[in-house]
Amino acid sequence: MGRDYYAVLEINRNATDADIKKAYRRLALKHHPRSSSHARAAERFTLLAEAYDVLSDPRKKATFDKFGEEGLKGGIPSELGVNGAWSSGYVYHGNANETFRQFFGGDNPFADFFTSDGSEDNTGLKSLRGQKEKLQDPPIERDLHLGLEDLYYGCTKKIKISRRVMNEDGHTSSIRDKILTFTVKAGWNEGTRITFPKEGDQGPNNIPADIVFVIRQKHHPRFVRQNDDLYYTAHISLEKALTGFSVEVETLDGRLLNIPINDIVHVQWKCEEVRNAGCSSCTNKLHSGCRRHITSSESNHV
Repeated sequence: MGRDYYAVLEINRNATDADIKKAYRRLALKHHPRSSSHARAAERFTLLAEAYDVLSDPRKKATFDKFGEEGLKGGIPSELGVNGAWSSGYVYHGNANETFRQFFGGDNPFADFFTSDGSEDNTGLKSLRGQKEKLQDPPIERDLHLGLEDLYYGCTKKIKISRRVMNEDGHTSSIRDKILTFTVKAGWNEGTRITFPKEGDQGPNNIPADIVFVIRQKHHPRFVRQNDDLYYTAHISLEKALTGFSVEVETLDGRLLNIPINDIVHVQWKCEEVRNAGCSSCTNKLHSGCRRHITSSESNHV
């Protein structure tokens, strides 16, 4: 009597395609030579792969269900084929690792030990045996662009990331989303780094990478920031430069400042300071930088 592939996968004959996949996943991980020390683990692993190769293919499965292993492998007359049943002799390709790799795809927990064609990579095996501790993946850095108002007031940011997470079985993994939340403090400078330790992709043989966000300040339509100081440029006529004038500037917090300029403004520029009207300092919250108003006259204006 021929081999019963349903019994090999420990399922009954009315099992669905999902049942077949679930059974192969569970048993292949259990009997994989990398995770089982049983003397016949490799033989069992290959048999599981063959059973899955047959039962996951509708044509092969239809032939096996009607004619058993003998009919599947020995071939059947074409006139006896039903619904496109397999009519020529079936031979399993014999590469259980390839079947395993195709099934698990990117979730293959043993991917590091096989080449692209599914054959064993002894280099990876040797390095694993000689490795005493896991190594952490290099940091993953991403720029985070924030507006000047966010850096002026401070704010809370939430960023969604997608990362690979190990499943409960300790062998397979899946892609899951996670929300990272952090507080931007008032006065943070461009280049400030926010680190989330070990939030990178998980794997059976690595320590997840740190995820690092680097603050980048967006262009602002009115102000240019230098450290804790804000610079505002006002373009004026030559007449105003010679006779005096006032500049109205709306601050980041919505106040309207009226700054009188009584001295003569030179053709190129003049700088006027307004104390404690800039950004807060992270090291001293009672101190704010200056807001400097740079006024330039238009020499061709009458």
